[in-house]
Amino acid sequence: MRNLLMALALLLAGCSVGIDHYQGSQPTLRLEDYFQGRLVARGMFQDYRDRVVKRFVVTIDANWQGDTGTLDEHFVYDDGSTQRRVWTLKALGDGRYSGTAGDVLGVAQGQARGMAFQWAYDLALAMDDGDTLTVGFDDWMYQLDDKHLVNRSTMTKFGVAVGQVTLFFEKQ
Repeated sequence: MRNLLMALALLLAGCSVGIDHYQGSQPTLRLEDYFQGRLVARGMFQDYRDRVVKRFVVTIDANWQGDTGTLDEHFVYDDGSTQRRVWTLKALGDGRYSGTAGDVLGVAQGQARGMAFQWAYDLALAMDDGDTLTVGFDDWMYQLDDKHLVNRSTMTKFGVAVGQVTLFFEKQ
């Protein structure tokens, strides 16, 4: 049964839309332009059963100097807990970007085409019991207009989806 589920997951993964599908779509998402100044996002985390298990607001102070950007993220969760993540992004040309943060293992790699941006990375996720779980992120962003962006991320462990994160961004 496990082999059947793995084969089905691989088959479905092969049917997904790639970043090139969005080539030429508008508005064109350039991280250097959209992630500049103050942004506020509201989001939620859903577990593998699609149950909403955590909601949050994140305030982001974003700044680019040349081809290097900093996203200083401050999270406030519905249970009152807080978190801070600081991303350092690098524009590599041709819509490609890399990024690092304190809880990101290695370097995130991604690319933008048209209105979309996709990148992948491994995150050391702090659990409520104090343990840390390493999960993979397949992170997709879609710019809707000059002020709004939607972000959907699938979290995986051993190639199996364990959760989703959805955020709605607004430039201030």
